[in-house]
Amino acid sequence: MINEIILASASIRRAEILNQVAIEYEIILGDFDENTIQIHNPIEYVKTLAFKKAESVPCSSNEKRCVLGADTVVVINQTILEKPSSIEEAKDYLRLLSNSDHEVYTGVSIYRPWDKRTITDYQVTVVSFDTLTEEDIDFYVSTKEPFDKAGGYGIQGIGARFIREIKGDYFNVVGLPVNLVIKMLKEMGEVDETKSTII
Repeated sequence: MINEIILASASIRRAEILNQVAIEYEIILGDFDENTIQIHNPIEYVKTLAFKKAESVPCSSNEKRCVLGADTVVVINQTILEKPSSIEEAKDYLRLLSNSDHEVYTGVSIYRPWDKRTITDYQVTVVSFDTLTEEDIDFYVSTKEPFDKAGGYGIQGIGARFIREIKGDYFNVVGLPVNLVIKMLKEMGEVDETKSTII
């Protein structure tokens, strides 16, 4: 049995992953401003943002549910690619990714409001892109899928047509390395393996 958690994310994809593995949750967002973090190391960047997102959720000290925060970025040539802010930036991202390998980092933080205990970790997956033509790029940008995705593509959507290979956790690329999340919840004592029903 996995206790219900609070998901500190508006990401539809993260919610879908939790639904898929039968973890109950309530979405509650904090007021943390991601633009205040200026860290260039991708591991420290995603871990810091994941923690800040979880910690900023408004919870009383009586709240007995853990808060899950997460942040995902794409990294290529030591450059962090977040969500593209314009059509041209989306196209530039896709040109960078074309016929190249890149890393997807997701930071995960589990925060316990009642005693302030926190566990923060990360996962990395290597993704290989096929060669993209300008026609491929124009088509994909026209679908509008790139604009709410780190790195400007969605592996679980139309962007799947460009993926040649992945090395590592697929769900990490989608936005939540759920196997890592469950391990962290176990470490927090939020999983009772003596009960067979997962809620």
